[in-house]
Amino acid sequence: MSDLTPRLADYLAKQMPHASDVRVRDLDRIFGGASRETSRFVMSWTESGETHERRLILRRDPPGSLIDTDRKIEFAAYRAFHPTDVPVPEPLWLEENPAHLDYPFFIMEELAGFEASPQALFAPPFNAHLDAIAQRKWTILGEISKADPAALGLDTVMPLVEPGEAWRRELDYWEGELRGHAQEPQPIIEAVLRQLRRSPPPPPERLHVVHGDYRTGNFLFDGAGKIHAILDWEMAHLGDPLEDLAWGINPVWQWGQGLDRVGGLTNRAQAIAWWEAASGLRVDPDALRWWELFSCVKGQGIWVSGGAEYADGQNQDPVLGMSSWMMGNAQDRATLHLLGRLT
Repeated sequence: MSDLTPRLADYLAKQMPHASDVRVRDLDRIFGGASRETSRFVMSWTESGETHERRLILRRDPPGSLIDTDRKIEFAAYRAFHPTDVPVPEPLWLEENPAHLDYPFFIMEELAGFEASPQALFAPPFNAHLDAIAQRKWTILGEISKADPAALGLDTVMPLVEPGEAWRRELDYWEGELRGHAQEPQPIIEAVLRQLRRSPPPPPERLHVVHGDYRTGNFLFDGAGKIHAILDWEMAHLGDPLEDLAWGINPVWQWGQGLDRVGGLTNRAQAIAWWEAASGLRVDPDALRWWELFSCVKGQGIWVSGGAEYADGQNQDPVLGMSSWMMGNAQDRATLHLLGRLT
């Protein structure tokens, strides 16, 4: 990525007219992102006679990805929630002109010194604080669900939908992704699709902000049990808040900690109780079950899309190919578990 370093420095210098000697160093790719090429780097500059330095993150559109998303929406979500009780990194610049770095991108602060890896979470010293992390995780999701999209200005950025049609929009999209990219039959998910179409969920009373990928692995935590940032808002949209809750408790995200620990952290009833307390909402069990089964469709849509991108050579990130192969099987097993067909 050395060829990007001077171009990135030039771009940043143009965004900071009062700064001089703007430099970029240690530009390093972070592999494994689903929809953006993510890199960290250090920016230094001189202003008012003083030298400054800041660690930043570059999120650049790739030639291929697990999912196609709008960078404007992701950036807007960070910007909207940054001043609130929902912790997110500070978003700095959004650039849609590909001339600067070949593809559109945005830049935000890096919160260094924290962990995001589930593998780290379930090992010392972090695993001593799983209860605290679990409570904070589901409380933050409740804060997201409670937020007013209009007050945050997100109703002008995220596409609107009638509350009663939120389920259909999401199901139509992910069914299209699944059938458009699957390289082999998907009989388990096809059965779920038929079931979901037959029995739509009741609509939410209003539209809510949906993070879209709220799960263990997408937040930064420390060794004292605190969560410092919610990451990866690329699938954020307006819809039914049960979509986020269902996605986070899907069995595929238990990370080997047992099916009785949603997100690998706590039991299902406790997670739901924390979310209800923070959001002020109450869970309709039938509606939540619909969204849980939908989360399996969505998950498999992501995995088969990533597999197709990797097989076609549009994205050479090996994590993409491995995720499709490993997680596709895990998603089928999670689906069978929810259907009561796997013991």
